[in-house]
Amino acid sequence: MSVVKVTKEEKKKKETGEEISEDLDLKAKKYLRGGAANFDDLKDKKLKGQLSHREFLYGASAKAAAKYEKWLMPSEGGYLEADGPVEKTWRIKQEDIRREVDISSSRNQHDVILPEFSPYTLDFTSNGQYMAAAGRKGHLAIVDMKNMIPRREIQVGETVRDVVFLQDQSFFAAAQKKYTYIYGQEGIEAHCLKDQGAVLKLQFLKNHFLLASINKFGQLHYEDVSMGAMVGNIRTGLGRTDVMQVNPYNAVVALGHSGGTVTMWKPTSSAPLVKMLCHHGPVSALAFHPNGHLMATAGKEKKIKLWDLRKFEVLQTLPGHANTLDFSQKGLLACGIGSFVQVLSDFSGTQNYSRYMNHSMVKGYKISNLLFRPYEDVLGIGHSMGWSSILIPGSGEPNFDSWVANPFETRKQRGEKEVHLLLDKLPPETIMLDPTKIGTVKTARKKEKLTKKEVEAEMEATVEAVKDSINMKKKTKGRSKPSKKLKKRQEIIAKAKRPFLEQQMQDGQLSIKKQKIGEEVELPKSLQRFARKKAAT
Repeated sequence: MSVVKVTKEEKKKKETGEEISEDLDLKAKKYLRGGAANFDDLKDKKLKGQLSHREFLYGASAKAAAKYEKWLMPSEGGYLEADGPVEKTWRIKQEDIRREVDISSSRNQHDVILPEFSPYTLDFTSNGQYMAAAGRKGHLAIVDMKNMIPRREIQVGETVRDVVFLQDQSFFAAAQKKYTYIYGQEGIEAHCLKDQGAVLKLQFLKNHFLLASINKFGQLHYEDVSMGAMVGNIRTGLGRTDVMQVNPYNAVVALGHSGGTVTMWKPTSSAPLVKMLCHHGPVSALAFHPNGHLMATAGKEKKIKLWDLRKFEVLQTLPGHANTLDFSQKGLLACGIGSFVQVLSDFSGTQNYSRYMNHSMVKGYKISNLLFRPYEDVLGIGHSMGWSSILIPGSGEPNFDSWVANPFETRKQRGEKEVHLLLDKLPPETIMLDPTKIGTVKTARKKEKLTKKEVEAEMEATVEAVKDSINMKKKTKGRSKPSKKLKKRQEIIAKAKRPFLEQQMQDGQLSIKKQKIGEEVELPKSLQRFARKKAAT
């Protein structure tokens, strides 16, 4: 017998190989399409072989996706975890978190007190590198969040209701007292959009280069900032509102109204794509999950509802009121009311949200805006005394795609990215509820039913064409008599008329059949007294 010696290095390799394979198996479960099917009962060998091969391909693709995730997404997001059933994460305060995190993360926790210009509205660039802050009393500021340096500050001298970045930090739009203005990075006014009127809320559609706004008369405008042209001007007819959000999945704009309804719009349609009753009172806040299939709404009747937009049904109803809502990149939901912030989490992935973190501002502060900073575990708070920033572990995406949003991009990269965005700009017609329909073959429409007059006109035209085409041959031995020619002519005309007459008969029979079926349907008890009584036999 030969004895095989195993060295320590080989043991380590085996152990690490097993660990890697176990890790990959765990990640592959996320990409699998349910459990494996059982084909033992199948008698058809050919079908059994085809389905088994398909299951093998599903497993191979899941393992490949897990492998790519391991190497391309090395960072893992952290979150607060309680020690035992007694301790609760929502009891952990910001002071406790600050003591535990590193110095660079602790710098993200700050308060800026500017009561003379408050309340403030905030907006972040798509990579989270810059923040725009707009004070109600005319103060506009661009802040570099990496170095915590204000890049530009201007005082416009009039009311500012909202602010939003355009494609990047080089341009931002501010909704001021009478008009909407677009400013450059240096604070120089670039454009004045007078057609939009007194705007209450702004949103920017990055893939379409459209600036969406709702004014105090309830008019929804879409401005193409790359061309300087008005793409859509829609009268909603549902009154004044300042609750507006864009669905990141399909670029549909949603508005919350005082009647409790939420409407969804696109620039090429004057009627709403969806009109759904979400609350019995006015809608106070609205937010979309990053995947675009989940919507959170808050109503004045002190209820927060989570909606599945694929079925348009309520998934969860939570007690509480919110003046502002926002979803993070990892799906955390922040709710703000008065001087209190509550963060809800769904780490289980079952779309069952529960309390995760609480934060109380100084008594008397009134929160006006909540916004998660992209690629950071940070929540920005605009309030009646300035703006603040708190740490929310597990809210930001730990891995970034430099082709989508690079938090460390240089000036050259930003210029190249802007050119690519303009080349890849989508037309307004691509905005729809289901964007997966783009590129598919449009199904043929059913032919509309012709009216009685149109059928008669078509039949007459066919008969006239047949009459002109009849060419009777001259025959011998009495077969060319005028009576026989006339009979032959009538047969040809009748043959041309037959399809139209048969179609008329079928339509008549169908209408009679429908009428009989309708009479046989039993009416509900409350309406039976209005039914026509049958004649006694």
